[in-house]
Amino acid sequence: MFTGLISDVGQIAHIEPRGALRRARIICSYPFHTIAIGASIACSGPCLTVVDAGALGGDAWFEVDVAAETLARTTASAWTSGDRVNLERSLKIGDELGGHIVTGHVDGTAEIIWIDDFDGMKRFAIRAPRQLSRFIAEKGSIALDGTSLTVNAVEGDVFSVLLIPHTLKVTTWGDRRAGEAVNLEVDLMARYAARLTEAAKEETARA
Repeated sequence: MFTGLISDVGQIAHIEPRGALRRARIICSYPFHTIAIGASIACSGPCLTVVDAGALGGDAWFEVDVAAETLARTTASAWTSGDRVNLERSLKIGDELGGHIVTGHVDGTAEIIWIDDFDGMKRFAIRAPRQLSRFIAEKGSIALDGTSLTVNAVEGDVFSVLLIPHTLKVTTWGDRRAGEAVNLEVDLMARYAARLTEAAKEETARA
């Protein structure tokens, strides 16, 4: 479980194909001794399990296995050496919940349509997959590339989010360009609310 508050920006050191898997080594600034094998770290959205870790030249690194389902649903399939990724370690009891509840289970990818720069901020217009757009509401929460954001406006399957200078500085969002894909996880409460509504309609139809 995560909050969508990015705590580090890592860099892909290398990607190694292993059958249906890909093993990625990610360099980070987390203290090496705090990275436990088996720990969960959200890497630009998807929750991945640490399978190895170490330190080299003062930098810490950890490795994760990216499975076929994650490769099919997220931008991890396009990761290459040198790419930067948003990192967040799993939530601990007692931690401040400053964003919203994020599971690290990415629903799909969305496309950046346009970017408006002003006063050091950036407004992003993003097109969501049609089957996911019904979960996105104005002033609701959404996780994009693992970052907890507030939806400013929605029109059809296009929605907008505003990123302040601090967020642009401490995440990969300052590097984003129009036409790029980002990982999208819809709000957990919106998902369950939609399912309850569907179940109620199904029950009414059977009555």
